[in-house]
Amino acid sequence: MALMPVLEKHVRAVRSFNRFYTRKIGLLSEGHLNSPFSLTEVRVLYELAYRRSPVAAEIAKDLGLDAGYLSRILLRFRKRGLVGRTRSAGDRRQSHLALTRKGQGVFRPLDRSASQAVAALLKQLSRGEQASVVKAMAAITRILGGPVERGPAIVLRPHRPGDIGWVVNRHGVLYAREQGWDERFEAVVAQIAAAFIHNFKPDHERCWIAERSGEMLGSVFLVRESDEVARLRLLLVEPEARGLGIGKRLVDECIRFARRAGYRKIVLLTESTLKAAQHIYQQAGFHLVREAQHSEFGFPVVGQHWELDLEPQRCRNSSV
Repeated sequence: MALMPVLEKHVRAVRSFNRFYTRKIGLLSEGHLNSPFSLTEVRVLYELAYRRSPVAAEIAKDLGLDAGYLSRILLRFRKRGLVGRTRSAGDRRQSHLALTRKGQGVFRPLDRSASQAVAALLKQLSRGEQASVVKAMAAITRILGGPVERGPAIVLRPHRPGDIGWVVNRHGVLYAREQGWDERFEAVVAQIAAAFIHNFKPDHERCWIAERSGEMLGSVFLVRESDEVARLRLLLVEPEARGLGIGKRLVDECIRFARRAGYRKIVLLTESTLKAAQHIYQQAGFHLVREAQHSEFGFPVVGQHWELDLEPQRCRNSSV
C-alpha cells in the first residue's frame, strides 16, 4: 500500500536521522564502547546496574527484547560471573537479578566511557546548541510516549529587561506556525506589551515568566481594566513545555494576584480554535460570555469573551 506523500516524506526524514545518529554515536561498531559487549548487552548491564533487584520479564518488556534472547544474554553473564540471582519470595518461578561485584567492576568503566563519549560530542557545540539538542531529544521522547526525566524546577518570576521582546517574538512565531495568523497578530501583541510597560502599575498589574534553568517556557499578563476588573492577556506556553501544568500555574497566579489586589472580576479574550487555553480557563472557573467573528489576523476566526467572578471567593473568605 502506497504511503501518502507527506507521510512518505516524514518516513524518509526519520530513517535518514536514524542512520545519521547511529553512525554519530558509534552504534554500528561491532563492540559497543570498544568493549567485548554488543549494544544490547550493554543496555542489559545498564538496567541491572540501575534497577533494584529486577526480574528478567521487566527488563525484556522495557527493552523490547525477546524473552529467549534475553535469557541467553543473562546465561552468558552468569557464566562470566557478572550476574547473580535470588529466588523471589513471592513467586518461586521468578528470580531477582543483580550485578555481582565483578559485574559492577565491568560495568563502571563502560558507563564512564558512555558519558565521556557523549561529553565529547556535546563539547563540539556551543551552550545554546547543547540546550537545543537536549530540548529536541526531550520533545521526541515526550511526543512518542517515552519516559521524560524530571528536570530542574519550573519557576514563575516577574518580567525583566529583554522578556517583553521575547513575548512578542514567540507569539508571532508560534501563532503563525500553529494558527496561520499573519504579522498583524504580532503587531497587536507588540502594542499590548508596549502599553503594559508604559503604564505599568505594580500594585495592580503583573507579568509572569515561566522559566527553567534560564530558559523561558511561558508567559502571562494581568493588567488593570478598571478599579474592579482585571484583564488576563498573552497566555503562552512553549510547545515542548506543554503538558507540564505551566498554563494552569500561570492562570492560577493571575487569579491569586487579582484577589489580593482587590479586583472583583477577571476578563479575557481568546479564540475558539485555542482549545487547550479554553480548557485551562474552564478549569480555573472562567465562563464563556459571548462570541463574535472577526478577521483581524488574516482570515475569519471566532473571538470569545470569558469572565471569572471573584466575588464568591472573597465572600467565603470574609465569613471565615
